[in-house]
Amino acid sequence: MSNESNGGIQLEYGVDDRPPLAKSILLGLQHVAVMIVPATAVAYVVAGDVGLGADVAYLVQMVLLFSGLATIIQAYTVGPVGARLPIVMGSSFTFVGASISIGAEYGMAAVFGAILVTGFVVEGLIGWQFKRIKPYFPPLVTGLVVVIIGLYLIPVGMDYVAGGAAAEDAGTYGGIQHVGLAALVLTIAVGLNMFTRGVTRLLSVLIGIAVGYVVAVALTFGTGLELVDFGAIGDAAWIALPSPTRFGLEFEPVAIVTFAFLFLVSAMETVGDMSGVTAAEGRNPTDEEFRGGLFNDGLLSSLGAIFAAFPITSFSQNVGIVNFTGVMSRHVVGIGGVVLAVLGLSPKIGAAVATIPSAVFGGAVLLMAGMVAASGFRLIVAHTDLDRRNTVIVAVALGLGLGVTTTPEALEGLPSVAQQFFGQAVIVTALSALVLNTFVPGEGSPLFDAPPRDADGSTGTDPDPATVGPSDD
Repeated sequence: MSNESNGGIQLEYGVDDRPPLAKSILLGLQHVAVMIVPATAVAYVVAGDVGLGADVAYLVQMVLLFSGLATIIQAYTVGPVGARLPIVMGSSFTFVGASISIGAEYGMAAVFGAILVTGFVVEGLIGWQFKRIKPYFPPLVTGLVVVIIGLYLIPVGMDYVAGGAAAEDAGTYGGIQHVGLAALVLTIAVGLNMFTRGVTRLLSVLIGIAVGYVVAVALTFGTGLELVDFGAIGDAAWIALPSPTRFGLEFEPVAIVTFAFLFLVSAMETVGDMSGVTAAEGRNPTDEEFRGGLFNDGLLSSLGAIFAAFPITSFSQNVGIVNFTGVMSRHVVGIGGVVLAVLGLSPKIGAAVATIPSAVFGGAVLLMAGMVAASGFRLIVAHTDLDRRNTVIVAVALGLGLGVTTTPEALEGLPSVAQQFFGQAVIVTALSALVLNTFVPGEGSPLFDAPPRDADGSTGTDPDPATVGPSDD
């Protein structure tokens, strides 16, 4: 099945295709393997900074459980909720800073109370009215959001390559053992994807992670390097059920306003991720897909807050997997959602997965981040004429987005609220692209009517190229 003629990629399985069950399970596990570390890291980071050491395992459980439920609903829908697209859901780092600061000052009850109120209100409203605002989000804008999501995930991948937080604590950050494992995974995944066919190519990322893990275990027992620790598996329970309002629910105005703003950011990311997935088919999402995906983000985040789950949103790494493997089947992603939900109900299985070193995941995450950025560029090129106007928009949006990410200290003179707002790469890129595309006259602007184009792409008012000299543009 090919979509290359309309800007897509060569798909092995379309959105409604069902690969054989055994292959589907392995493909679903591949999706889980790429996102499980960054998804659960949110719970570890917040719990550590707020001082919730005894509750870390429970918070991780809830993140996995609601990530799984949201992924299943995204794949299959419940009424108007869900997009019927292969979107894997997980807990986003967008909310980490606010969760820590509000949790430390007001308590975790205020954090989960704010998520409960703002999740579905903000994203539900955006989803409900998305048809009205859709003209303001053409492929140029959504493609730039996809690109910046991939680009700012690259440092996250490199952190895993160097060994992650555990390596920092052990003083081995950037050690050859970590970089070597990541390089092994990356090499295997790329090699199998580029030079093999069939199931081996489709499962190239999972095979790379599996080989990397086996090598890590061998190094642990053969050389004494502390890469894999099985101690936590024996201490974990087989089954643990969720506990409603474990931390309570409180409704602080400051917390509610803060999380309302962050859910706006999350909505921008979800719009970008959905555009990145459908770009594999050479198209933009439909109004119904956008609405259902945003409803799913907001509703599952609000429901999860009752059980102490952090906000759930689309996971960009998995957009990269779809574009890397050409497997767009939502049924594969649905199986991945079931796996996540099971992990959320079984701490012992989750503890076993957590023994995989960050460096092993690092090779895969780095690859997927690059694939996300590449899918965004493909979305722009396939649907946008990169004339002078649009090229300037790309340059400004990416320049500002990467600028605030790589040099956040440049904003230190601004008030703290402004630093938080303008320090977000997705916000700055999306707003820059949105404002410029809206107010600069041109074919992509919703406020200005561009002259119709002829079959050859000219506007009918363009001068004869034979009669004009070289342009200074």
